[in-house]
Amino acid sequence: MEQDKLQMIRTQLIEELKSVERQLGEHGATANPDEAVEVSTDEGFADSAQATMERSEMLSVIEQIQHRHAEISGALKRMDEGTYGKCERCGREIPIERLEARPTASLCVSCAQLSS
Repeated sequence: MEQDKLQMIRTQLIEELKSVERQLGEHGATANPDEAVEVSTDEGFADSAQATMERSEMLSVIEQIQHRHAEISGALKRMDEGTYGKCERCGREIPIERLEARPTASLCVSCAQLSS
């Protein structure tokens, strides 16, 4: 794999990881999905159903951000281990074009289509 493109992807992933970690911090969460998250709603809400819905939406957003964090961390770990760019299912090279478009990809297009 071309080292300059790989380094560019790594830099992009690191920047995105920092952004995701900031987002988690803003929501009072961490990257660990097993840790409890305190989601507070406006104390003035008279409608508990509205408060419950907003809490549920916030937890969903946090879960999505945590999932993205895990994807990025996994890609960086594969880079460190030297397995980045190899399909986790079939072992073939993942084309650089796919990695540039989707840096966290762990499956080649053929295997990703089988998973869908």
